[in-house]
Amino acid sequence: MTVAPPASDRPAPGTPVTFRWRKWDGAPHWVHESVYLGRDEWGDWIGQQAGWRSARPGRDVVAESPNVTLVPAAGTYACTVNAAPARIRIYIDLAWDVRWSTTDADVIEGIDMDLDVVRALDDRGLYIDDRDEWEDHLAHYGYPAEVIAHLEPLALDLERRVGAHEPPFDDATADRWFARLAALGPSR
Repeated sequence: MTVAPPASDRPAPGTPVTFRWRKWDGAPHWVHESVYLGRDEWGDWIGQQAGWRSARPGRDVVAESPNVTLVPAAGTYACTVNAAPARIRIYIDLAWDVRWSTTDADVIEGIDMDLDVVRALDDRGLYIDDRDEWEDHLAHYGYPAEVIAHLEPLALDLERRVGAHEPPFDDATADRWFARLAALGPSR
């Protein structure tokens, strides 16, 4: 795991940043237009206003509502919290090596590891998504044993913590970052 750089190496709050995902084999995945919001005891926070883009090969979407994403120093997940009217409140991408780029100060990059912890606001409730993709990719990519041994229990722990509304998975924590995102305004 890469250690997060010191806070002094972060961009100033309000700086546009890009969150760039790839798959285990290096293939491109999602790229999100974002803005750096700041840092707290949980990690770095970035935000995305309604109307900003997220794209991956074969798919391009526009955010229907604002969202904020926590990137903890451990680099093993990114937790996105969506504002209303989104039907998904929390979407956690389990990951490997999520970190600030060593070559571009305004880029966060990481490896998407398939498993996602989701808290939907409809009858789907709280669940771990993409277990089938995880199983397929275990064989296809040959994930190392230490990665598997770390991420499978992490998914269960995150599901439990989200269900218990423990900080930083509570509304109050995210709402502070939504306020900061709103104060920055809609420009990219």
